[in-house]
Amino acid sequence: MSRSVLVAAHPDDEILWLSAALADADPVVLCYGAPYGKPEKAQARARAVAALKLPRLVNLAIPESGSRLFVDWRTPVLTATGIAIAEPQAQSRYDANFIALTEKLRPILTGATDVYTHNPWGEYGHPEHIQVHRAVAALREELGFTLWFSNYVAPLTWPLARRLGRAACWARKRAVFPDVRLARRLRRVYLRHRVWTWSLFHGWPPVETLYAQPPGGQRDWRDLTGETLLDVTKLRWWRLPGAAQHVLD
Repeated sequence: MSRSVLVAAHPDDEILWLSAALADADPVVLCYGAPYGKPEKAQARARAVAALKLPRLVNLAIPESGSRLFVDWRTPVLTATGIAIAEPQAQSRYDANFIALTEKLRPILTGATDVYTHNPWGEYGHPEHIQVHRAVAALREELGFTLWFSNYVAPLTWPLARRLGRAACWARKRAVFPDVRLARRLRRVYLRHRVWTWSLFHGWPPVETLYAQPPGGQRDWRDLTGETLLDVTKLRWWRLPGAAQHVLD
């Protein structure tokens, strides 16, 4: 029997990037809890997660590493724990989180057939999104599930997406439709608790693409040449970007 799991870095990421997989996920896993340096937000975020009332929700609540502002996006370097952080203490916290994350995810993902998570370049450019992808990817072969990621990108991450897209990184894909009704309901919860982290004008696109990385080696994988990515900086209603701007070559 199949079992899908959704693994998102922060509360609200599950509805921003992976709403199409949300309703069927068993469970939905939220990885990070207390925002770094903002203790007043920790309790509000915890209350919001509890108020989501998703029937199958696991909140790992790992404290954030505070690494977001310390990435050199001009020359990003991927590492075993995610991406290089240009501040030693933040790097140390980031590396420790990877160990904790992998240990906590292993029993949850055991027995899963499909795991939906962040893409390798972190959508708009969050190092903890990349870290979650790397942690799930590290468990993919060990546990034998298929990893799925979305086609969101931003100007900040476009060079990294282009670089990663030149290598074999997916075996199959499918078009999916965002669950806008469920996403909006959960967004109201985050807004009520004042922990929504994205634009108030956010709208979901009519269609997204999910890419699969199955276990068993990369012999039949392909690169992203000719694929179209969604630009997350257009925060109202998105349209598929034109080939001249957002098709990997």
